[in-house]
Amino acid sequence: ERYRPIGGYSTGMKQRVKLAQALVHDPKLLLLDEPTNGLDPAGRDEMLALVRRTGTEFGIAVVVASHLLGEIERVCDFLVAIDAGRLLRAAPLGEFSERTGVLAIEVEEGQAALTAALISHGLQAVADGRTVLLDVVEASQYDLVRDAIADLDLSLVRLEQRRQRLEDLFRDEPVGTDEPVGTDEPVGTTAP
Repeated sequence: ERYRPIGGYSTGMKQRVKLAQALVHDPKLLLLDEPTNGLDPAGRDEMLALVRRTGTEFGIAVVVASHLLGEIERVCDFLVAIDAGRLLRAAPLGEFSERTGVLAIEVEEGQAALTAALISHGLQAVADGRTVLLDVVEASQYDLVRDAIADLDLSLVRLEQRRQRLEDLFRDEPVGTDEPVGTDEPVGTTAP
C-alpha cells in the first residue's frame, strides 16, 4: 500500500498529491488551475482550506484559475477577472461585493400589490418571484416601503440591500480596458 502507483489513486488523492509536489520545493508563487476539480464536497472544502492556509500561513503567493466563482470568493483576497482574453476588472475581492442601490424586499404574498404601491409613489420597483426589487436613491424611500407593507398588511420575510456578485461581472459589459490581457501593462499585484 505504501508504494502504490499514483495512477491507482482516486481523483481527489491525485489532486492532493499534485499540490504536495508543488509545495515540496517551498515556492514563492503557486499556480493552481481548477484545484478542486473532481473532488467531493468534503474534499473540496479541505482543498480550499489548504489553498487559503498556503497563502496566509506560509506566505506563498497563490494564483488560482477557476470558473467556480464561489470558490474564488472563499480563498482569494485579490481578483483578476478575465473573459475571452479581455481584462474585465482587477481589484481587491471586497470591491466586487459592494452594496448596490437595489433593495430586496421579500414578502410571503402580495408581491404584485406591493410593487404597484411602490410604483404609485414614483419608485422604480419590479416583482421577482417572492421578492420585490426596488432601486433606492434616498433614505426616505425606506419609510415608503415600511408604510406600503403595513398598509397592505403583508408579512415581511426579509429586507436587505443587494450586493454585487462575481457572476454579475461576467454578465455585464466589460469594465476597464478593452486591451487583451498579455500586454506590457501590469494587471495587478497580490501580496503573499
